[in-house]
Amino acid sequence: MSKRNSQANKSAARERLRAERERQAKKDKTRRQIIVGVSVVGVLAIVGAGTWGIMQLNKPSSWEAAKDAKNVTAPKNTSGENGTTVVIGKSTAKKTLELYEDPRCPICATLEQAVGEQVHKDVDAGKYKIKYIGATFLDGENSINGVGSKNALSAFGAALNVSPQAFLDYKAALYSAKYHPEETDDKFKDDAYLIKIADTVDALKGNKAFQKDVEDGTYDNWAMKMSATFEKSGVRGTPTLKMDGKTLTGADGKNAPMTVAEFNTAITKALKG
Repeated sequence: MSKRNSQANKSAARERLRAERERQAKKDKTRRQIIVGVSVVGVLAIVGAGTWGIMQLNKPSSWEAAKDAKNVTAPKNTSGENGTTVVIGKSTAKKTLELYEDPRCPICATLEQAVGEQVHKDVDAGKYKIKYIGATFLDGENSINGVGSKNALSAFGAALNVSPQAFLDYKAALYSAKYHPEETDDKFKDDAYLIKIADTVDALKGNKAFQKDVEDGTYDNWAMKMSATFEKSGVRGTPTLKMDGKTLTGADGKNAPMTVAEFNTAITKALKG
């Protein structure tokens, strides 16, 4: 009995072991299938994310799209191709002062603070007209980067659409010591800040149409075309003042006149030339 029971027990034990191995084999197979399935999904997710990332990297920014725009919305009070000719002053004025500026340029701000009022007086008196050429190259400087110059130039377009005087007053306010930021501070990227500055200008204060144009970027493509005009001009820095193709300089003979006395001397000479 003892021997038969022992043999039977061994047979039963082997059967249980076999059955357990089969169950374990099935569990292992199922687990491998799950792992493979999850891995495939993970790989597909990574590939999908990578593809999406590449698509986003290759997708043009709003400013690049504005630069490539075929149909340009130009402000009122402009002329020429894409409305990039901005001339302000009395038609009887025989001479034109070309003014090249970048909104973020700190030296442009210094120039405007020093001689801007004199320029406006001269224009009102009919001594000369001014031709404005806006630049945005500071946005691309490796040391600062940003979009403030482009955004501010677009806002200039919105002001110009209101009136030439609104444009001049807004430009003066933007370059003022109170509102013009440090070169490295891309403050003009914020529409709210540009509108805040505009609220100091009578023609723009609470002007809903102006505010909407700034917030909607109505003149973004115009700003990029204006910037392209600057790039094609041959001028390599701002501020630059030119009349009859000649650059106006201060006492050093190199840089723009940065005081009223230097400016008046340079203008008097240019008007006679």
